Parts: sequence; C-alpha cells; structure tokens
Amino acid sequence: MILWRAGLRTILRHPWQTVLAVIGVALGVGVVTAVDLANESATRAFRIAAETVAGRATHQVVGGPTGLSDELYRTFRVIHGMRRNAPVVEGYVQVVGRAGTTLRLIGIDPFAEPPIRAFSSQFSSGKVLEALMAVPNSGMLLQQTAGRLGLAEGETFSVEVQGRVQQLSLAGFLETGDELTRLGLDAVLVTDLATAQELLAMEGRLSRIDFVIPEGAAGAQTVAKIHALLPPGAALVPAGSRAGALDQMTRAFRLNLTALSLLALVVGMFLIYNTTVFSVVRRRRLIGMLRALGVTRREIFTLICAEAFLIGLVGTGAGLLFGLFLGEELTRLVTRTISDLYFVLEVRSVPLLPLTLIKGVLLGVGATLAAAFPPALEATGAPPRAVLSRSIIEARRRKNVPLAALAGLLSMVAGGGLLLVEAGGINGSFAGLFAIIIGYALLIPGAIVLLSHVFRPVLAALLGVLGKMAARGVVVSLSRTGVATAALVVAVSATIGVGIMVDSFRQTVDRWLESWLRADIYVTTVGTGTGRNKPPLDPALVERLTRVEGAEEFSLTRRVSIESAGGPTDLFAMEMPRSTFVGYRFKEGTPEEAWASFASGQSVIVSEPYSFRHRLHRGDRVTLRTVRGEREFPVSGVFYDYGSDAGVISISRASYLRYWDDPSIDGMGFYARQGVTSAGLAAQIREIGGGSRLSVISNRELRHASMAVFERTFAITGVLRLLTMVVAFVGILSALMAMQVERARELAVLRAIGLTPRQAWGLICGETALIGTIAGLLSIPLGILQAFVLIHVVNRRSFGWTMELAIDPALLLQAVVLSLAAALLAGVYPALAIARTSPALALKEEE
Repeated sequence: MILWRAGLRTILRHPWQTVLAVIGVALGVGVVTAVDLANESATRAFRIAAETVAGRATHQVVGGPTGLSDELYRTFRVIHGMRRNAPVVEGYVQVVGRAGTTLRLIGIDPFAEPPIRAFSSQFSSGKVLEALMAVPNSGMLLQQTAGRLGLAEGETFSVEVQGRVQQLSLAGFLETGDELTRLGLDAVLVTDLATAQELLAMEGRLSRIDFVIPEGAAGAQTVAKIHALLPPGAALVPAGSRAGALDQMTRAFRLNLTALSLLALVVGMFLIYNTTVFSVVRRRRLIGMLRALGVTRREIFTLICAEAFLIGLVGTGAGLLFGLFLGEELTRLVTRTISDLYFVLEVRSVPLLPLTLIKGVLLGVGATLAAAFPPALEATGAPPRAVLSRSIIEARRRKNVPLAALAGLLSMVAGGGLLLVEAGGINGSFAGLFAIIIGYALLIPGAIVLLSHVFRPVLAALLGVLGKMAARGVVVSLSRTGVATAALVVAVSATIGVGIMVDSFRQTVDRWLESWLRADIYVTTVGTGTGRNKPPLDPALVERLTRVEGAEEFSLTRRVSIESAGGPTDLFAMEMPRSTFVGYRFKEGTPEEAWASFASGQSVIVSEPYSFRHRLHRGDRVTLRTVRGEREFPVSGVFYDYGSDAGVISISRASYLRYWDDPSIDGMGFYARQGVTSAGLAAQIREIGGGSRLSVISNRELRHASMAVFERTFAITGVLRLLTMVVAFVGILSALMAMQVERARELAVLRAIGLTPRQAWGLICGETALIGTIAGLLSIPLGILQAFVLIHVVNRRSFGWTMELAIDPALLLQAVVLSLAAALLAGVYPALAIARTSPALALKEEE
C-alpha cells in the first residue's frame, strides 16, 4: 500500500508531465477513433441504404445503359406467372433551395412490393396509396426527412432532375418498423413507377427488376427459367453485387486514412515512452533505495506499469471524447470525397459505434503499456547500485546506440522486403512502411551523436562556451533527447511524405487534364449526376449545337455504367477529332497506332486503373455485355486516367451506337474557330440553348473545377498531418520539461558559480535549436522515402495510378523550419522555468 501511495504522490507532484502524457495518448486515440468513426459511418450508411432499398431481393435483372423494357416485367409476371418480383426505376434528384440535399428517387409498383420491401407496401391510410397512384408527381418521404426539409403532408416542393425543375407533392410518409430502416430511408424519395419514369425521362423503361429466388432445386429452376427469358442486353446478377463492388471501391481510400491516423498514434507512443522513461529516471534514486530495502523487481515493475495503465486509461477516455467530436467533421470530409469520386452518399449523423470505442480503448491502453514496457523492464533489470547512478544509465544508453542502429537497419531491410512482396497488398505495404519508420527511428540516437559533433563548432561560433555546452547537453541526455527527436522526426517526415505525394499527384493530374481537356468549351446538362451519371442532353438541342457558327469542330461523349455480377463497369463512348485523341498520354501503345482501329470501332482503350485491376494489357481482349449479347473487344492501348480509380473503358461512339443502340449524349466539347474567343463561343452556345438548363464551362474553368475536387479530396489528409504535428509538439515539450527537472541540480550548480538567467535561457534555447535542426534534417530522407513508398507502392496497389515523383525544395525547407520552430516553441517554458528557479532550491536533495 505504501508503495502505491508513493507512486500516486509522484504523479500528483509532477502534474504537467502527467498531463502532457495524457494529452499525447488522447490525441493519438482521438485521431484514430475519429477516422474509424468517419469510415465506419460512411460504410454503415451506404450498407444500410443498399440493404433497405434492396429489401428481401436475392437477385436483380439489370439491363444496359438505357435500362430494361417494362414489357420484360410483364413477361415475367403475367405470361409466366412469376409473382415474387418487383420493377424499380431509380435515380437522383436535387431539392431546389436546399443546396447539397440530394434524394435517391425510387419508383415502385406498390402492388408488387410486399414480397420484396415492407416500407413501400405499407401505408398509414388508403388516402396515401390513392394519392401516390392517382395524383401526378406525388411521392413519399420519411417524416423526419420531410421535417428537415420543412414539408407537411400534401405540400408541394421543387426538385431538379435531368436539368429540369419539377414540382412534386408529398402524398404521405413512409412507414417503418425499426431504426435501421429509418436510417436507410433517410434520403430516399419513393414514387410510383410512372412518376419516376416521367421524372427521369425513362418512359417505358425500368432500371432493374428485383427477384426473391429460393435456394435449392426450385431456385435453380427459377434461375434457369429467367435466363431463358432474358433479352441479349440483360443479365441476372446477385442483389448485393453492386453494393459489394462499390464498398470494395472505397476500401483502399478508407484504408489509407486509417494508416495515416495510426501514424499519430505511433508518434503518441514515442511520447508515452518518453514520459515513462522520465518517470523511471526521475525516481532512479528512490527505486534504487527501495530495491536495496527489499522491494522486489516484480513490485517495481507492477507499479510502473500500473502508472502507465492509469495514464493510458485517462488519456484514452479523453481521446474517445475528442474522437467523437472530431469524427463529425471527418465524416463530412470523407462523405464529400466519396460523393466526388465514387457515388452519391448522405450521412446525416455519426452513430456511437461500440466496436469503434472498443478498438479505441484497446489501442490507447495497449499502446501505452507497450511503450511503458521497455523502461519498466530496464528499471527492474538493473542492480540497485546501477539504478542509483545517473551516469550509468546514460552510459548504457550510449553504449546501446550501435545495437539500436543495427536493429534499425534490420527493421528497414525487413520493411523493404515487405514492400517488394506484391501478394501482401495494401496491408503489407503499410506494414512495410511502418517497419521502415520504426527502423529509421532507431537510427536517430546515433545520428544525434554524430550531428551534435558536426554542429558543435557552429554553436560555439554563435553562442561561445554556451554553444559547446548545448551540443554536449544534447548528447549527455541522449535517453531524453533521442526519443523526443525521434518523435519529431517521425511527425515532420509524415508532413514531408504526404506533402510530396499530394504535390506529385497535383502536378500529375494537372498534366493529365492538360492532355485530356482539349476543347475550348464544354457543355453538359445541369443535374444531380457526377461525371459518371450525368443526365443526357436533349437530342434536338444536340442537333442545333452541332451547327454553332463559332465552332470549327466538336466532340460528343456518353458515360454509362454496365452492370454485371462482378459489379459495374464504366464505359466512356466518345466521338472526337483525331488531334484530340492523339494528345492523350498512353502507358501502353501509342495514340497514333490505336486511332485507326479505335475510330472504326474495332478496338477499345482502357484506363490504367482498369488495366491494373483486371490485369489487362495492350493486345488482350475485354468482354462487355451489349444489347446484342456479350462481345469481345481487343484492347489497342492503355491510357493514363486519374478521374476514377475503378477504371474506365473508352470506346468510339460509332461502336457504342452499333452495340448498345443508345444515341444519347451527355457531354459536348467545342473547338473555337480562328478569331473566335472562348467567351464568344460560350455566348453563342447559350443563345442556341435558349431556356435549357445547360452547364456551359470553358476549358480553364473546367480545369479549375477539377482541381478544386482534387483539393477537397486531400483536405482530410491536411487535417491528419496537422494533428500529427500537434502530437509531436506535445512530445518534445514533454521531453524538454523532463530535462528541466532532471538537470535541475546540474543547472543550479552552474547558476551558483556564475551562470546568469539570460545565459541559462541561451543554453536551453541552444539545445532546443539543435534538437529542432537535427530533427528537421533527419526528417528529409525519411520523408522522401515515405513519399516514394506512398507514390510507387501504396497508391499503385490501392488505386492503380502511376504518379511522377515531384520534390519541391521549398517543401523540404519548410519542414526544417517547422521542426526548428516546434522545438524552439516547446523550449520556451522550460527555459523560463530554469532561468527563474532559485539555485539554492534546486540544489536541495529530492526524495
């Protein structure tokens, strides 16, 4: 009991050291928890929405880009008596006056719904069903969704769909029986089939037909019967195939965020280790005397681990609260990125997920105990006489520098080996990267010893004798400075690595946009779609626009998604001048060689991510489901593309018309005649468009908008980099405060023999400047190495992109300045405290 009281008293007597340790744990756990909450919230919202809308459906019949003929549904239900199925028309609408509010439109047949979905076949009264079926442009929402939009039953509201503003009336509210269903329907608008077809311009067409097919022999017979009835352009796929493919699509993005957040926890572990080492060193005399008086090693070990456990527990609790707060903002950034890059996703709330909290507790407490284990073992492993001697501890630490360096080199070699094994995938890549980081951190104490000798003449020239003392002090306190510098190096190198990666990606994307966007003006429909599901332009308008006087040439594009059992495949049909095509950057083949077969419709070209994911190369063949059945297309080239990490297949519009019978156009590009400005051409296009809601954007504006999406995509990485630096700052502040207490007697002696407060200030600032400079310089090689791994290994395996490494010297200089500034700021308080401490008071024996 006395031993435990002594341990508690030690914590209470040094509150700032304990508080900094708690903050370090809290920041690390908070960042990891927040990222996990954001990822899990987004995944959970998508999964629940997909499962709710799919209902009990086990299979789906899907068509081509134009969907399915509703006659096929009649064939199934009326002619062949298949009752356990229901037609669906699906799309997205934007609520007018509510920026950013997108609703998923589901058109259904209420009388066919009961075997599939409960929410669309249960009504609070017959009047609701009557209004839904009889009143044109009526629909249903959840009551909470209607309340958020300020709508009452029977009230009308405006939505924008297919570039047109439509008036809808709220027929009633969706009836739900449980909370999960309410979550899944939070952003869903349900209408009858005819209303959805009119809104989405799909008269006579269906998006899909949902089936409930039993297992066993009866189910197999049903599947065979459905296959026999399918037209050439349709396919029967499992109900969860699309949801699974889309979830898999975002997996790499979410895993990258998780790995970046774990970096903050790694830096936090350095801080915890630092604090525990200081706790041991500060009480070395007490521990030595207790050991001499008969206290066992196990009791000392248990005491130190218990203190660390308490710090970890409190820090983890604070970190979970911080993570819940931060999770709201990160969820917004994550969902915005997913909506920009992948599919429309709405997350209205961040639920308190028990599994996330449990992971946070295990990580926080586990990381604390793991960091505390080595110093606790060291405190109990040495004989009492050695524990009583400070010089023995530092001598042992310096003696172990070569051993630590050897271990670091072996760890880096092992990490490099993991990176070379492609079978390890993304997880193996991050494991290799973390092994390299830990190995590099083990090299830092040796580097400090060498660089301190190198910088000693410089400090001597600047500060005289105080400079020499500062350089010596950094080496003498290697047990403290080594860990603090390592934490700062890891944090600053992360900012360098991620910064180089983002800059490299930015430059690569900018060059890609320059080669990809050749037209002067681009025209699309104003609508709710992103690049892959923009609503088509009016055919009559397209015909008029092809005759615009100010355009010398024009291009036509159509981007659609081909559903299959393996998930959707993006197909990009294009008709453009040869000069534009040959300007594309190819990874395999050349645009000049590919043009003839591509333009004639004999071949396709695939994007680099598609080639990577499907192991396709120039000369291979890709199979696509057309309205005339499956057809193989030879691949004449692989082009660089950074618009989608899922990949895209590009095909000539002539071939697309031949095999898909879809004349729709969702994008046009116009090349201005000699002497016609972009602004003048845009004015002509708007005049021809008349009252049509068109997006008319210049090449420069489109590139700027594309780069804005890019910047939003990496906004979350900027937040995580900042938080990692905060953890490192707390770590070095903790180390310097520990050095203040630890060297109090040494500095008191110097004060007693004539060292002035100003000189004491200069000594501490010299030490912190040296630590910051060394950390900044050492962070550069590790940062460049991290960038190389992130660009050429992690991003390659995650997204299939090839990026060009671009190192900005200004970024490296900023990193050194950042490291130096962080160290100097962290040294302000310890320097003031030492300068103000009375020498007589500091010379008193502690304990």
